[in-house]
Amino acid sequence: MPPSPDYDLVMDSPLGRLALRCSSQGLMTLDYVAGEVPLRDPRNSLSSLAAAQLRHYFSDPSFIFDLPLDLRGTPFQLRIWSALRRIPSGEAISYGALARQQGSSPRAVGGACRANPLPVIAPCHRVIAADGSLRGYGGATCGAGLEVKSWLLAHEGVLISPSS
Repeated sequence: MPPSPDYDLVMDSPLGRLALRCSSQGLMTLDYVAGEVPLRDPRNSLSSLAAAQLRHYFSDPSFIFDLPLDLRGTPFQLRIWSALRRIPSGEAISYGALARQQGSSPRAVGGACRANPLPVIAPCHRVIAADGSLRGYGGATCGAGLEVKSWLLAHEGVLISPSS
C-alpha cells in the first residue's frame, strides 16, 4: 500500500511507522500507518524538523516539542489540544480533571482527544480515567491503540492501573 501522496514524511519509530502531513503554516497530522507503507524522506524543512524532534522525544521523554502547528478543529477541540500540550511529560490527568479545568464534561474532552490530529505532539496519551486506567486512545478501547498509550506513558515514567 503506497503512502498517501500528501504525506511529507514516513518514518520508523518505537511505535511503528509514523506519517506526517504539513501545510505552509505548520504540522497538520501525525498518523500511525502500517509497516507496509514505504518510508519517505522529508519533503520539506518542517517535516525534517518534526522528524528530528520526534526522534529526540523517543530518546528523551522530557523533550518539549517546539513546532509550528496548523491544527484544524472546532474552537473547543483547539482549546483542548492546546491544554494537552501544557500537560508535562511524566504526568497524567484524568478526563474529569481536564474537563473541570476547561469548564466542560469528561465525555467532550474524550471526544476532543479522539479527534486529536497530532498524537504524541499534543499528548492526549497523558489523559487517563479517574481510576488511573487507560480506557482509550485514538478511539480504541483495546488492542494496539491502548498498547501505544501504555508505551508512551511508560516511556515518560507514568505508572498506570490496569483497566477494570
